[in-house]
Amino acid sequence: MKILILNGPNLNLLGTREPEMYGAASLDDVHALCVKTASSLGLEADCFQSNHEGELIDKIHAYGKLHRDGLAIGAVFNPGALTHTSVALHDAIKGCGLPVIEVHISNVHARESFRHHSFVSPVAKGTIIGLGVHGYELAIKGFVAVSQ
Repeated sequence: MKILILNGPNLNLLGTREPEMYGAASLDDVHALCVKTASSLGLEADCFQSNHEGELIDKIHAYGKLHRDGLAIGAVFNPGALTHTSVALHDAIKGCGLPVIEVHISNVHARESFRHHSFVSPVAKGTIIGLGVHGYELAIKGFVAVSQ
């Protein structure tokens, strides 16, 4: 069974971009954590990052089909700044029925007011916000817990 670890714009800069906000872990570190966590739970993690909304939507559509076919449990998704702007991501998740747990490294509600609204949250199974990169690990474990 697969689980998609999906990261949006600028998350490729983890480890160098505002480390006081996002920590010192790189995206490769996050992916390694996710692969290890998923493997320990009998899942195969597929890690993907893009700075392009359409590529994220294509991946969501592909995993929606895998989920319907019983081959994927869902997606752990950090949409980055697209969280606050993308109706298209909302529609893709809702339209293909992919279970998603939305993850944010920082506490978006303690930041600028434009970050307080998410277009993804209403179609997500759950959200994990402000727990650093450990939020990814918790989301993977959460999928397993609610899928049993």
